Amino acid sequence: MTFLEVRRMGNSALFPFSFFLFAFCLVGCFNEPEPAYKSVPAENRVYLSDKGLKAVPAVNPKADYLNLDRNELTNVSAVASLAELKWLRLNDNKLAALPDLKALVNLRRIYLKGNRFTAVPETLKDLPALTDVDLSVNPIKEVPAWLAEKKGLKNLSFSRTMVTKLPENLDAWKSLQSLQLGDLSISPEEMARVRKALPNVAIVF
Repeated sequence: MTFLEVRRMGNSALFPFSFFLFAFCLVGCFNEPEPAYKSVPAENRVYLSDKGLKAVPAVNPKADYLNLDRNELTNVSAVASLAELKWLRLNDNKLAALPDLKALVNLRRIYLKGNRFTAVPETLKDLPALTDVDLSVNPIKEVPAWLAEKKGLKNLSFSRTMVTKLPENLDAWKSLQSLQLGDLSISPEEMARVRKALPNVAIVF
């Protein structure tokens, strides 16, 4: 269908079409809503994805952005001292736990998709600047109350986990921009409760 054909169909057709584009962008863009190259100097970006790494090598201590996606990592203790980090990408590794990350006071975004976490790492509680967390495609069964009480979060993903219910109190999440809960066994009643509690958040079930 051409753009001209869509326009001829009128506004009634444009709404679902535009909504589809919005939802696609939301799902596709969450992973890095503000690409690092726009705000992080090139010399402070470290790309170590797809290297088959089993340990984290020495990294520039002034790194703002560290990409370790798609490796064989089971331990990332070496990143705990990188106090300048703002982005940390650990997607598609073999992680079941995180080290103490409280020194990462500047960390805004952490991507943990496709690992082996059975619980939300408690060290995330200690990250004051955190805005984005991706824990999708992990065998996580529960969203802890402390995460629902954490202020400042903007984008969260629990898609393709084992979560069936969110904490009762979601007041701290009213400032969220997006909440991804795709491919979960959430009841219609729970979906309705979450939508009511977060009326201004873009939620994807």
